[in-house]
Amino acid sequence: MRPLIVTQNITVDGSIEMLDDWFDPAAHDPDQLEILDRDSAACDAILLGRQTFEDFRGFWPLQEDDATGIAEELDTIEKLVVSSTLTEPGWARTTVIAGDPVAAVRDLTAGEGGEISLTGSITLCHAMIGAGLVDEIRLWTFPYVQGRGRRLVSEGWTGRLALREHRAFTSGVTYARYTLEES
Repeated sequence: MRPLIVTQNITVDGSIEMLDDWFDPAAHDPDQLEILDRDSAACDAILLGRQTFEDFRGFWPLQEDDATGIAEELDTIEKLVVSSTLTEPGWARTTVIAGDPVAAVRDLTAGEGGEISLTGSITLCHAMIGAGLVDEIRLWTFPYVQGRGRRLVSEGWTGRLALREHRAFTSGVTYARYTLEES
């Protein structure tokens, strides 16, 4: 079984939709990179919705002096993009999932391999959490109040999370890793 891990950047007031300038994907403290590297080492595929995929494809391959290592990782990792309109992804090691994403991810997680990471992709994230396919949620909480924006879970979803790890950084950012408990 392959675990599905949701990793999100989130504001203190709970928004994962970046409507303001509170997150720079290429800026991380060295102690944050340690956790990013550890988590990345366990992951062998990234699951994205079309918009997040296009955002990544338009940013990461253009980074020449990426101290985070994310650009290099994204060039080599298997990318799974959920889209009913995208036919040619234009990025190596990318597979388009055009059908039912819940069924496709259920099949993927039933197979062998490392973690599958889902980041950004708010609608897809809501669908995977709602379908009960998410094994862990990893939150990078930024000391910013946005006051608006879509949240980690869809309206009406409830559940209990068990804290497995928590770290605080000098930047004010925190990292928390949760598993979802059975309801």
